[in-house]
Amino acid sequence: MTGDSLIEIRDLKKHFELEGGKGVLRAVDGVSLEILEGETLGLVGESGCGKSTVGRCILRLYEPTAGSVTFRGRDVLGLDREGMQSLRREMQIIFQDPYASLNPRMNVFSIVSEPLKIHSIGDGVERKDRVAELLSKVGLDPRYMSRYPHEFSGGQRQRIGIARALALNPRFIVADEPVSALDVSVQAQIVNLLQDLQQDLGLAYLFISHGLSVVRHISNRVAVMYLGRIVEIAPVEVLYESPQHPYTRALLSAIPSLEPGRRRERIVLSGDVPTPIDPPSGCRFRTRCPKATELCAQVDPELRAVLSDSMVACHHLD
Repeated sequence: MTGDSLIEIRDLKKHFELEGGKGVLRAVDGVSLEILEGETLGLVGESGCGKSTVGRCILRLYEPTAGSVTFRGRDVLGLDREGMQSLRREMQIIFQDPYASLNPRMNVFSIVSEPLKIHSIGDGVERKDRVAELLSKVGLDPRYMSRYPHEFSGGQRQRIGIARALALNPRFIVADEPVSALDVSVQAQIVNLLQDLQQDLGLAYLFISHGLSVVRHISNRVAVMYLGRIVEIAPVEVLYESPQHPYTRALLSAIPSLEPGRRRERIVLSGDVPTPIDPPSGCRFRTRCPKATELCAQVDPELRAVLSDSMVACHHLD
């Protein structure tokens, strides 16, 4: 990790208009993040908090409603179709479901070489050599390139998806819950593969997951998201050892302790997650927070610096 900024996201918003004019779903509502060269930024939070939407907005798979995204100083949201296609060589995605993300009618060679074809890179022989190289890099036999997705296990399919994401030599990859659909033993293999590839190729990841133990293992820094907003960002060991936001503490209390005789004090939040169609006023976590006061209902807390390299959005820090 070099410390140089690769991606900067400022006040990113993505709102979805509901059918029949029934309102607006505020999936992402003012997210600011920075991702450094060669680092893994973990993004965690409950299902439906907007994690995957952030990743898709960075890549413009969704067009953001407002905000800015810059990649090495280039305005991503201001690029035209040609400029965006050029930038996609440097920004790729690994999808969550290895069964849905691979076309069952295409063999492995066609799947992995498709980015090369779209970007007019190489001829038939060169593409075949590149696919063989990529399959070897992700731990698959190059002889598998004539096979189809149904002939592989879930872990092997995800390796094929990773090979496809690497085809254009990207600098940044959105890993959108890449191990959540896999068995636990296979999860460890894929996470280790991603770390090895990062070391070899100098990749930066946005690693989106609700698996808190996996995020701790792979991430340099972690951002915690709640109902479309970031509530805490910190270096991984700082966040896991000294969480500051009440929501972060509740999330981490659910991780089972691996030390005999040591039990975590489980923090059980009351109530359900509010709807992003009609979020609470002020702090969005206040309806479930044990520290909430009238100030929390009136003023939305901004992220502010605390501890070492940490930022927290809360009015009532210890």
